[in-house]
Amino acid sequence: LCPSGVLSLCCRPPAWGRATRPPPSPLQPPGLPLAPCRSFSNNKIQVELDESSGVATMKFKSPPVNSLSLEFLTEFSISLEKLENNRACRGVIITSAVPKIFSSGLDITEMCGKSVEHYAEFWRAVQELWLRIYGSSMVTVAAVNGSSPAGGCLVALSCDYRIMAENPKFSIGLNEAQLGIVAPFWFKDTFVNVVGQRIAERSLQLGSLHPAPEALKLGLVDELVPEEKLMEKAAAVMAQWLALPDHARQLTKTMMRKAVLDRLVAHREEDIKNFITFVSKESIQKSLRMYMEMLKKRKS
Repeated sequence: LCPSGVLSLCCRPPAWGRATRPPPSPLQPPGLPLAPCRSFSNNKIQVELDESSGVATMKFKSPPVNSLSLEFLTEFSISLEKLENNRACRGVIITSAVPKIFSSGLDITEMCGKSVEHYAEFWRAVQELWLRIYGSSMVTVAAVNGSSPAGGCLVALSCDYRIMAENPKFSIGLNEAQLGIVAPFWFKDTFVNVVGQRIAERSLQLGSLHPAPEALKLGLVDELVPEEKLMEKAAAVMAQWLALPDHARQLTKTMMRKAVLDRLVAHREEDIKNFITFVSKESIQKSLRMYMEMLKKRKS
């Protein structure tokens, strides 16, 4: 871990210092794996690592909507750390095991009617997750197989590449403004880096959720593919990125993302205090309670 508590690109052992994985042997019998597929599973996250390809698949499995609770965030960060520390892992595909939803975003119940200490712990976990994904030295590909509002969108935005299922019923965006919440500066910075200033400004102010075809047009996602071919396409994209020397890709990624990462690291405690002050306001608590009531009525 770096002094900031972030496993940043520069802190991971450089790829050129690792043993190089040999190409598959032509004598390898068909159907036999070159290396075991290792898996580990928590309550909310399932991870499988294919050591022959160096690619892990991380699936969200927290029905009904993969909301980013404190427990989910903690498991997510721990899973990423395990993969970062595994020299056999070079890339991770992030997707959902829950039909029609990638992630619904931050768990509203974690922000409503809780103590100041809880709000601080929760927001630090949100920060940590973003710092780990956005600053990961691995190749990260989001296979977005369902709707992805708010924090779910942030997870996808933080990856190197985003592929979304070609379904107009699926949408993605930072829609915090619809709930009376302001997306923090590092959400905004990540969004601007993907779609540009003007599109981000309009989308954030309106709290827009963009259907998949519109998301592609705006550059919010890189590709749309039929849902049944999503993982196949994600694997092909991953192979393309892993064909490059790790060190060149990692250093380029550092160069592109370091300023945004450093900005949060430098203002992390201030950002937590701002979140606590904002979410503790009675007007915000009232908005969150009304939203939770609306969700309850929908379910019933």
